[in-house]
Parts: sequence; C-alpha cells; structure tokens
Amino acid sequence: MIAFANVNYFEPWWVQILKSIVIFAVIFAILPILIVYERKLLGRFQGRYGPNRVGPFGLMQPLAEIVKFAMKEPMRPTTSIAYLFRLAPVISIITAVGALAIIPWGDVQHIFGQKVGLYGIDVSIGPLYVFALAGISFYGIMLGGWASGSKYSFLGSMRGAAQLISYEVSQSLSIVGVLITAQTLSLTGIVHAQAGMWFFIPQLAGFLVFLVASFAETNRAPFDLIEADAELVAGYFTEYGGTPFVAYLFAEYANMIVVSGMAVTIFFGGWLLPFGLHPPGWVDPFVVLAKILLVFTFFVWIRATLPRLRYDQLMSFGWKILLPLATLNLLVTAIVVVS
Repeated sequence: MIAFANVNYFEPWWVQILKSIVIFAVIFAILPILIVYERKLLGRFQGRYGPNRVGPFGLMQPLAEIVKFAMKEPMRPTTSIAYLFRLAPVISIITAVGALAIIPWGDVQHIFGQKVGLYGIDVSIGPLYVFALAGISFYGIMLGGWASGSKYSFLGSMRGAAQLISYEVSQSLSIVGVLITAQTLSLTGIVHAQAGMWFFIPQLAGFLVFLVASFAETNRAPFDLIEADAELVAGYFTEYGGTPFVAYLFAEYANMIVVSGMAVTIFFGGWLLPFGLHPPGWVDPFVVLAKILLVFTFFVWIRATLPRLRYDQLMSFGWKILLPLATLNLLVTAIVVVS
C-alpha cells in the first residue's frame, strides 16, 4: 500500500498499476487524433483542406506516417555519441508522460468497492513535480543536439538553454498567486478551492503569463526558435529520423496536453462546471477533456496566426515584460490575501 498526499486514503498496488497502464494507453491513443485535429484546423485557418487522402476524411494519416517512420533504416552521424544519441528522445517522452500522471481528470470515485482517484498521483507538491519533470525533459533537447555531433543541432539545443531561463522563472511565478489563494500545492485541492469561482477571473494576469510562457516551453509558434528551420535547418533534431524523430514529436504533443491540463486545473476549475455546478462523477473526465481541447485549439490558433519572433525579441519579452508582470501579480495577490 502507498499513501497519497492530501487525500487521506490508500490505494492498492494493483489500482496504481492499472492507472499507469491507462495513462500510457490513453496518451498514445489520443496523440494521433490531436495531430489530425491540428492539421485539419491549420488547413481551415489557411484556406485549404488539410489531410484528406489516407482513410476516411484523412483520419488515417498519422498511422501511415508512423508506419513510414518505423520502417526507416536507423542511422546516425559518424560524429555522434551513440548511446546518448538514442537516450535523448527517450528522456523527452518519458518525462512528458510522467508529467501527465499528476493531471487530475476527476475527483475520487468509488469503483468496484475501492476509492479510486481519477488521476495518476496526487502529491502535496503538484506544481513543483511538473516543473521538475519539465527541467529534466530539457536534457532530452540538450543531449539530442550535443550528441548529434552537428553544429546546427548543437546551436538549436543551446538556444533551448537560453530560452529555458527566459520563460521558466516567469511561468513558475505566474501560478504562485493561485497557490497563495488556494493555500495548497495539491492540484486536486486547487480544483476544490475553485468551487465558488475559477481562478481565471482573479488571476487573469497570472493566467496570461502562464499561457505565453507555455508557448515557449512547448516550443510552439511564435516561440519555436529551438527548431527555427529557416535559421537552423531543423534545430536540435536535425540528425534524427525514423522512430526517434517520432518520439520527439510525440513528446511535444504530450507536453502540450500537460500544459493545457495544468491551465485547466489551476485556472479553469478542473472538472468543475461554471457557476459552482458539480457534474456526476463519471462526467468529470469528459469535462476536463473538453476544456483541454479548447486550450489546445487556442495553441493551434496562435500557430496559424502569429509569425515567429526573433530570438532577441523572445529574450527581451521574457525578461522585460513577463517577469515583471508575474512578480507584480504575485505581490498584489499576497497583499490582498494577507489583508
């Protein structure tokens, strides 16, 4: 038996194993769907059809690409470091899936006579857990660029290091106001604290900082400078092909689900409906999934709308705008709560 923090009950070991299997199965099943969804949306935004050749309505396009990449001959540059070259994408995808374990999809439910939380784990340091895994996932990018033995790949990974310190501090500070208001670091506790009002309303400034910083963390436009193809050929994964390339791609989309889930949990009430409404327990995961899909749609909308920023613009924006705004939001929240 392993005790979960802040829930005051125990779950059998077999429940934990089943939940781990479900998390892996769901994420690997939903990622191809999200890829098609993004391409369809981009097609509509740009006045074209999007995928429409493979399968009905082009829905089998990701499967065709996965088969194509899996059948490619594994190769690497002669100047690369073999074991690190293979390890780098594994680090990225494991940390991305590991962060998904903490996203709460619902409250504690009674299933087969057992109290089961609709999440992987509920630790008392929820946001710190996610940020720790995000920091580890960065090594997947650094190792991928450095171990490739290519100056273009290495330049892309070094950009990732500079970009990391530009947005990570602001992103961390942006949610401290929520933690002060909720008086807990447990993500399920934060959801329960929003029963009266979602934190999106009083913490609007923090939400905007978190959202913008999340674009940079997931390497999405307009902050996809780590893989700026016009300048770096393809960035840190220039030398990758086949299944390692797919692993990097899946890690990127998994990270988008993680930050979308964090935004939904921290700012949009998780499984709670507006106006304090509480849906039946079996509806909780569908409510969270619908909210995550809306945030994911916004990610795609921004990608189709805004051009890529210059690198100096990103650094300046992170240090001169995001960081002061996040700090000001934290100070105002602390003064309001204390008073």
